Amino acid sequence: MQKIGSPDYKKIYNDIIARKYPEKREQCNPILSKQELSFLDIIKLNSLLFDVKNKEISLSNQRHKSYDISAIHEILEYQIKNKLNNSQLSIHFQLSRNTIAKWKKLFYPIL
Repeated sequence: MQKIGSPDYKKIYNDIIARKYPEKREQCNPILSKQELSFLDIIKLNSLLFDVKNKEISLSNQRHKSYDISAIHEILEYQIKNKLNNSQLSIHFQLSRNTIAKWKKLFYPIL
């Protein structure tokens, strides 16, 4: 069941693949076949489809990102699972180290 107010990412990415990147369907099918797409799945699809080689382009969109609580928890769990520090996590997800530190204070005050 889709959350109210959230975009239907499966439909969006299926349309993008059908129109612009039909050759990448095989790479994306394992992710798109899931019942629900998680935050990390969306990032993976985005990197598979749009190979952003110029970092300046990807960094110019940073102010338009927003994260819900489940995405924040997923990012912090990824950090714990892969034993990353704040700097490594910020590079991986293209976030600010200060943002990660703030999230950790809010959601995991004992860490």
